[in-house]
Amino acid sequence: MNAQTLTPDPYQSIRPYRDDEVEAVLQRLVRDDECISALTRYQFPRASGPLGWLLRPLVRIAVAARVGEIESIDGFQQLVADYMQKMIGRTTTRVSCSGIERLDPNEAYLFVSNHRDIAMDPAFVNWVRYKAGMSTVRIAIGDNLLRKPYVSDLMRLNKSFIVNRSAKGREMMSALTQLSSYIDHSISNGHSIWIAQREGRAKDGNDRTDPALMKMFYMSHRKQRSLGEMVGRLNIVPVSIAYELDPCDELKARELAAVALHGAYEKSEYEDISSIVRGITGDKGEVYIAFGTPLSGEFETPEQIAAEIDRQIHLNYRLHPSNLAAAGEAVSVEQQQAFDARLESVSDEERPFLRQMYANPVINHHNASQGES
Repeated sequence: MNAQTLTPDPYQSIRPYRDDEVEAVLQRLVRDDECISALTRYQFPRASGPLGWLLRPLVRIAVAARVGEIESIDGFQQLVADYMQKMIGRTTTRVSCSGIERLDPNEAYLFVSNHRDIAMDPAFVNWVRYKAGMSTVRIAIGDNLLRKPYVSDLMRLNKSFIVNRSAKGREMMSALTQLSSYIDHSISNGHSIWIAQREGRAKDGNDRTDPALMKMFYMSHRKQRSLGEMVGRLNIVPVSIAYELDPCDELKARELAAVALHGAYEKSEYEDISSIVRGITGDKGEVYIAFGTPLSGEFETPEQIAAEIDRQIHLNYRLHPSNLAAAGEAVSVEQQQAFDARLESVSDEERPFLRQMYANPVINHHNASQGES
């Protein structure tokens, strides 16, 4: 027995998998019928229905052969990088970034990002870091997305850790303290973190940081250091992710319209999973990732920290022609026509919401430029 087996792991229930767990998890995934069925539908969307019985065994054999040589998280992420390269080629016109040259490859950062796409936001942050020769980040993901065991396994193989959103009462306080401690533990041990600026995607395009997130960060620090000292210790960097086109914009507009008109929107059981697939496979146009500067200075309240994160996200957001056309600003005739055609693809009730989700980044950018909140 070594020291590691004798010492309980306080983060075992939420942390990403380790290298010594990879082989067993991959073998479990190969045996998982639901996982193989999902991969078959992804690989063969048209043929998987009538020919699923024939394709699934072939997909299982192909997957087993592909993962058979993988023995580490880095090996699994190399497989993910291969798929990312193909996805970027199929669904984007360009992926670019700014501010990455200011990041120290040997430093760990807490990246607090705006949130538009469940899977692709952290994937693009990882991609540009990977292309720059930097380590990939650990990704915060809500347990609401992990109802299927194979999805949880895939995410944790890809360096995701679990945010327990379903906990209530005392259990919630315990879960938040554990999460706060795990984030600090990761940063202190040289592992960067990606986390969304608030729970859930900004479906209306209005990117706002929830101060409650800053309170969560502070939970494991409050007995040892001030709020300002915590900010410096965690190396918080705001990140803006801007998609020229949102593959899920129609679904978001439908949900926003339903809430506005009927007071509620009922999600189907696996709607989040469908959104993940659509976000991965849909047309995104140009994608731009902007890294801000690490937060510094005196912060006395969580609201002040959130406001500075918002300021950087809004200022650094790349405004695409789709945003400018939605906000009524000057674009070319072709760009205006392209956006108008996108508006025409949704119902009359949904159209104002689709327009607003593209226009809000323009409004926020202008306000931040003028020093307004």
